[in-house]
Amino acid sequence: MHPRKSSHSVFSVHLHLVFVTKYRRKAITAPMLERLREIFANVCVKTKCRLIEFSGESDHVHLLIDFHPDNNLSALAGSLKSASSRIIQKEFSQHLATIYKNSVLWSSSYYVASTGGAPIERIKQYIQSQEHPSN
Repeated sequence: MHPRKSSHSVFSVHLHLVFVTKYRRKAITAPMLERLREIFANVCVKTKCRLIEFSGESDHVHLLIDFHPDNNLSALAGSLKSASSRIIQKEFSQHLATIYKNSVLWSSSYYVASTGGAPIERIKQYIQSQEHPSN
């Protein structure tokens, strides 16, 4: 994964996001998973991010995103969840009505971790090894 450039920066920020269904119910079907991939990819394009990898099970999904630093992380997670929930509820309303009483898909929380690049210990050693300016 190569660094990207914007007008004033070069960056390489990769995030692993996990969204869990409300009450961890097994609500996601194979067709829903494919549709979620499309929705997440579209949100990423609109926010200058890239969906690198995506998969999931019946009660959660994993996204690997090449993140653009113009974004606010919590706002991006919110956009991904709200857009996907709105569209999935509309397109799969009959299925979801058998699982949830109200219109909901995701838990209010999410997991995120930065990923890729050098291990933290190596970066710490590199920073510590920098020459100090002389007086």
